[in-house]
Amino acid sequence: MAFGTLTCTLRFHPLYFSFYFNSPAKRNTILARNSNGQEPSLNGYASLQKTSFPGKPEADVVIIGSGIGGLCCGGLLSRYQQDVLVLESHDLPGGAAHSFEIKGYKFDSGPSLFSGFQSRGPQANPLAQVLDALGESIPCATYDSWMVYLPEGEFLSRIGPTEFLKDLEKFVSMDAVQEWRKLLDAVLPMSSAAMALPPLSIRGDWGVLSTAAARYAPSLLKSFIQMGPQGALGATKLLRPFSEIIDSLELKDPFVRNWVDLLCFLLAGVKSNGTLSAEMVYMFAEWYKPGCALEYPIHGSGAIVDALVRGLKKFGGRLSLGTHVEKIVIENGQAVGVKLRSGQFVRAKKAVVSNASMWDTLNLLPEEAIPKSYKERIKTTPQCESFMHLHLGFDVEGIPEDLGIHHIIVNDWNRGVDADQNVVLISVPSFLSPDLAPPGKHVLHAYTPGTEPFELWEGLDRRSLVYKRLKAERSEVMWRAVERALGPGFSRDRCEVKLIGTPLTHQRFLRRNRGTYGPAIQAGKDTFSGHSTPIPQLFCCGDSTFPGIGVPAVAASGAIVANSLVPVYQHSELLDAVGI
Repeated sequence: MAFGTLTCTLRFHPLYFSFYFNSPAKRNTILARNSNGQEPSLNGYASLQKTSFPGKPEADVVIIGSGIGGLCCGGLLSRYQQDVLVLESHDLPGGAAHSFEIKGYKFDSGPSLFSGFQSRGPQANPLAQVLDALGESIPCATYDSWMVYLPEGEFLSRIGPTEFLKDLEKFVSMDAVQEWRKLLDAVLPMSSAAMALPPLSIRGDWGVLSTAAARYAPSLLKSFIQMGPQGALGATKLLRPFSEIIDSLELKDPFVRNWVDLLCFLLAGVKSNGTLSAEMVYMFAEWYKPGCALEYPIHGSGAIVDALVRGLKKFGGRLSLGTHVEKIVIENGQAVGVKLRSGQFVRAKKAVVSNASMWDTLNLLPEEAIPKSYKERIKTTPQCESFMHLHLGFDVEGIPEDLGIHHIIVNDWNRGVDADQNVVLISVPSFLSPDLAPPGKHVLHAYTPGTEPFELWEGLDRRSLVYKRLKAERSEVMWRAVERALGPGFSRDRCEVKLIGTPLTHQRFLRRNRGTYGPAIQAGKDTFSGHSTPIPQLFCCGDSTFPGIGVPAVAASGAIVANSLVPVYQHSELLDAVGI
């Protein structure tokens, strides 16, 4: 979820494009993931303190929210020599990916499982391509495994073409080994087609025929020839649910099917019957190829945000923190700027781009300016559930030295990986980046990945005894998971920092409607919307738009909007400059 949860950095899947660009949804757009920010609250990165409103109250493009999508969009537009102003409600940039500091402990608020930052060229991670275009890079620590705690037992799960097969043989069965090998043999040949079109080449108009179709047609054709007839036939399933590939291979081993459902859920927020095959093919190619590795940014996920902010400012873009957008201003039927909570009007000469969720963007628009069909589609789009979070700071004494950074706990396969209180993800990033905690300490983030029902919390007073009791009750599953992963040397009482986040925390600080993780779009039944809207000069990027949830996906969405707002020749020059 998107491991948007342990989510988040598998790459965008270019073959979405052929479906996206020709889909009616492309013309009936929905909006983005919220990074319209968060209310000033926690102490933030010292390098990104709140600043006064920078410069004049106008720009070519005004971007609402500094999430990954908004920053990628703003950074590329600045590189395209557009005057860009990013408005962020929170006193920290980054949206759901921001970092915060308490008592010397630096916490990730969201994404923690990453790969592909060091990749370059046409098949690179979309975020890596954007950073490359901005002349920025992110130093990373690499690793190749995480601990899993399953009903079948506990083991260290390793990525790579052969290592997981060894795990299956040792902890599951030879039947599982044979079925997993069968799945890899079917899926990996499809990856060349899924990765043939660079995400940075896509734009939301017919100029894409020049920047993507014509430019990369030879490589796409070559990949289909290399795949052979059987592989090419399989590639036609890339835009269908991944469960159809599983079923066509007649995979029946319960563990294999459960494991695939878990991977799908962590990647996209839905199980295999709702996850696009292209997403999973991309993930398999990233995790099960020779020499593959997972990455964690040195200095934490906030280093990603820092790099994007540096890139934005390097090319003259502006970022205003603590600047809450109250309304999108519509004149003569088109978006012309925004009104701030302070009452100030900020003019957008060319476009307004919303990096807020579809539901939150809808609330920024004047009622009379919203087409009925557009409003109805947004209101009827199903939502993923919300999160419970546990942030801890504690002493390393008594904690295993080989702890590792990531741990996944599944309590009961029969309940399903999308059941509430059933799956817990744990990240201990100080294991790889010790500077995130004071000397001799660890920082930890545990969470339930988009499975916490908002209904349990709706309407509660955060100061009430009822709320406090519910926090204690619903966080217990995370405490137990942490105790299981860290062993008997860990003590709740010795934690120096204890923070519990609820769906109301998500709603309040991330400005997410109902604290949601994003749209619950199921492959084969619906599609993520495009980036234009029925309102001229209003565009959207983020996890409510194509290609969907997760860090690579929202980075791609921001790039697509930026590309769409400049002439084809400028877009082509950028592709030439970054060597793709």
